[in-house]
Amino acid sequence: MDLIPDEEIRKSNMMNLTPMVDFLFLVVAVFAILAVTRSTLFDSEVHLAKVQTEPNVSSTSQAIHVVNLSVTEQGQYRWITEFNEYAMHDVQAILQELSKQQKLGLLPTEKEKTKILLHVDKKAEWDPVIQLIYALKKTGFAIHPVYESA
Repeated sequence: MDLIPDEEIRKSNMMNLTPMVDFLFLVVAVFAILAVTRSTLFDSEVHLAKVQTEPNVSSTSQAIHVVNLSVTEQGQYRWITEFNEYAMHDVQAILQELSKQQKLGLLPTEKEKTKILLHVDKKAEWDPVIQLIYALKKTGFAIHPVYESA
């Protein structure tokens, strides 16, 4: 009677593939994350716009209309005009206001002639910001997040 069976002592002709499968799974996961991150960061076509305190002295044949929107720290939306800020309840209210102003002739019907400057509070949560960006991009407006240099 042997303490160790003969089949345990004999060398096996099979190779253990478990570490290689684990490694391949990690490689696939890394490439999937990189693909999603790249499409989110680089393919979103969102450009920053620097706010200038002095008016730009360039002559343009096409007038660009600017709409200022902001997202507060609490995630509330505001429509900013030269004289006042108006609270907007949700993204649909903003889209309805843009459509209303286009119908009234306050904004051009060509969406590429309207520049939307998005002022985001640095402590704001990302969910309301992303909802607004996706809704505006879906309707065809150009969004420009704004930063102010110190």
